[in-house]
Amino acid sequence: MNSVKTSWYRESNFDVFSLQEVNSRITNFLSDLAFDDPWSIFFMTVLSPLGYIKVIHFGHTEECMLPPNGFQQDWISANNERRTRSLTCLSCYWQASILFWFGDLNFRIADYGIHFVRESINNKRYNLLWEKDQLNMAKKKEAFLQEFIEGPLQFKPTYKFDLYSDVYDTSEKKRKPAWTDRILWRVKSLCQHASKEGEFSEEEQTISVTLNNYISHMSYGISDHKPVTGTFGLELKPLLTDPLITLNPEGEWSAEHDVLIRYSAVPEFPSSAWDWIGLFKVAFRHVNDYVTYAWVEDDEISSNKDSKQVYMSAAEIPDAGGEFLLCYYSNNLQAIVGISQPFQVIHLEFLTDRE
Repeated sequence: MNSVKTSWYRESNFDVFSLQEVNSRITNFLSDLAFDDPWSIFFMTVLSPLGYIKVIHFGHTEECMLPPNGFQQDWISANNERRTRSLTCLSCYWQASILFWFGDLNFRIADYGIHFVRESINNKRYNLLWEKDQLNMAKKKEAFLQEFIEGPLQFKPTYKFDLYSDVYDTSEKKRKPAWTDRILWRVKSLCQHASKEGEFSEEEQTISVTLNNYISHMSYGISDHKPVTGTFGLELKPLLTDPLITLNPEGEWSAEHDVLIRYSAVPEFPSSAWDWIGLFKVAFRHVNDYVTYAWVEDDEISSNKDSKQVYMSAAEIPDAGGEFLLCYYSNNLQAIVGISQPFQVIHLEFLTDRE
């Protein structure tokens, strides 16, 4: 398993976990459309209380461009079908502002014999192997890869190990150790591209990435690979200085009475009669995880030039109370465009005792 962890400023984290060698046969793909696999269920059970969400992408590889044929022929040789698919998917996202590419990329160490490789590893002289690492070699030839950055390989090659040990392959094949498990990233220089057209200056770079650490974890033995993690610092310049929607609960919230919400929108906001405001638990996983909701037009009770007020029925408010958020969903933008600060819904029994 490889993972990427990125720190957004200093207040929150964006973590990505990927599973290698997941069965990708068409029957499994179709099954996953309807049901979560056991690994996904396990991960979400553990991570959902921490605020994580599951993101699924269904790509159409026939609409993607493969990398240059030279790269495909030189470095995607026999039995490397998995990497071809990986690069195909990469090209689908090529216009993204920031792109992380990670997993079992299957690059090996060329030319050197197994005894030289193992001796270099034993002496921790990893730098002797970098020149013949196939990914480093490919980056010198292919423009496609030269835009990607990787941290220094200051850890032992992560493949191939005997299970439940830190001993390299002792089977009959005695595979040569290699850094097959990698994390790379690419940042699209938006400001440089735009400055050619006179739109932005160099000071207006919108994204910067800093690698904090890039390490392997030798204590894990359930695979013949050792997992690799990277921790990154991301600084993102907001494209909008003000939120599209600002919303707040009004007064004391409980299931004892109807409750009120006040919200305001920026002047150019494309509102719709199908917009709604949902009540969510703080650790919600998906936009459909609302406890209840109010239509912004049908449930409106007052309006002025600065803000509007809607209500939610007491019958829909949880008796047990707890910590909640309000989220404004835009039908036109197909996204949540405003989130309130967390607030408390008072337990109904507490109100009874107080009286």
